[in-house]
Amino acid sequence: MGLWGGRFQEGSSNMFKQVNDSLPFDRILASQDIRGSIVWSRAIAKAGVLTTEEQQQLEGALNELLKQADADELDFDASGEEDIHSFIESALIEKLGDLGRKLHTGRSRNDQVATDFRLWCKEHLESLKDDLVAIKNALVLSADRNRSVILPGYTHLQRAQPVRYPHWCLAYVEMIKRDISRLEDLLVRMNQCPLGSGALAGTVYAIDRQEIAEQLSFASPCVNSLDAVSDRDYVLELLFCASTSMMHLSRMAEDLIFFNSGEAGFITLGDAVTSGSSLMPQKKNPDALELMRGKCGRVFGSLQALLVTMKGLPLAYNKDMQEDKEGAFDAVNQWHICLCIAAEVVDTIELDAQRTAEAAKQGYANATEMADYLVAKGIPFRTAHDISGQIVLAAIEQNKAIESLTLAELQAFSSEIEDDVYAVLELEYLVDKRNILGGTGAHPVFAALDAELKSVKS
Repeated sequence: MGLWGGRFQEGSSNMFKQVNDSLPFDRILASQDIRGSIVWSRAIAKAGVLTTEEQQQLEGALNELLKQADADELDFDASGEEDIHSFIESALIEKLGDLGRKLHTGRSRNDQVATDFRLWCKEHLESLKDDLVAIKNALVLSADRNRSVILPGYTHLQRAQPVRYPHWCLAYVEMIKRDISRLEDLLVRMNQCPLGSGALAGTVYAIDRQEIAEQLSFASPCVNSLDAVSDRDYVLELLFCASTSMMHLSRMAEDLIFFNSGEAGFITLGDAVTSGSSLMPQKKNPDALELMRGKCGRVFGSLQALLVTMKGLPLAYNKDMQEDKEGAFDAVNQWHICLCIAAEVVDTIELDAQRTAEAAKQGYANATEMADYLVAKGIPFRTAHDISGQIVLAAIEQNKAIESLTLAELQAFSSEIEDDVYAVLELEYLVDKRNILGGTGAHPVFAALDAELKSVKS
């Protein structure tokens, strides 16, 4: 049963139905559509469109359909309906006859679908926040289990300065906390109800839109009917939140893939999140991480696709906007899966503390400390930087670490260098010297970690 057939003498072609019908994917909105319909029946009853008895019959039948929807018992595949709205209305008419035909009075599919989709997005915000908290907690607990581990920090994928493993974990914790805050901000902006906006100009019936919004758990109604039915900013923002978070997961995956490589050998991942080779029996591949990194582009694509779809649309609703759902449904699902897998991966991480410490000592990471040591002796930083660079060259030529050079060899570059330099070049000193807020020293790192642990345990 089409919701628009009176004007037409012939049905849609099979090819047109393939591109036009949205029931194959918008069926996911069944429960949201039914809940919106229940509230709408109450609103139009108050406006005098329905009697109290008619409204009660409609609400009873809709609640029966809601139970079926929640139990996944609605038979969408046997239906020839165009979309979820016509499916629910058809099911209602089958139960109640002509009374079911009254429900759509004063309502358009435009404000109906906008309401359904906002409800769906709102409902997923909380579960996605839970997913983000889970990966954040996994990182915090992994950091706590490996407080003493030091590994190389990198810039340009070159060993730069050593950092504590908890400092690395907490860097991603900060990213995830921003991801959570973006979802919270999104809820503030999207928490308005379009229902009652009609096709684009509102409705002639005296409905209480504030009451409708409250019954559907929105903070308020949308204040402009044109904007209400054509706004998809909330979908774009959700896709941006997903894309940014997936980018963070992809970066973390890249770090861990490298840490897990034979060349680094810093970590071992559990069997549950790795796979083998069909040819090479020795392989243990970080496929969970690689898939997470790969799915990042898929989520980005959904954001870009909707941006391009929306950029040329005039007010108000246009059928192009039906393209908003499949990408969003898929992106949210992929984001959820990747967040869950990421938490599982982090839980399995085992660090090789000896290997990470050895790597942190290599690459002349203490060259900056040598320069700072000379600055403390009264040498201008730029001069000290040059001297330290010359010492690195000499160490490279001898295939030695800086701290392996004799005092006489070091003093050949500056007479200010004394025996106390060797303590400055030690790994723990390099790390804990950076004891400023946000640095990788023991005090700031453990203070930040302990603060995060409180939230994990609360």
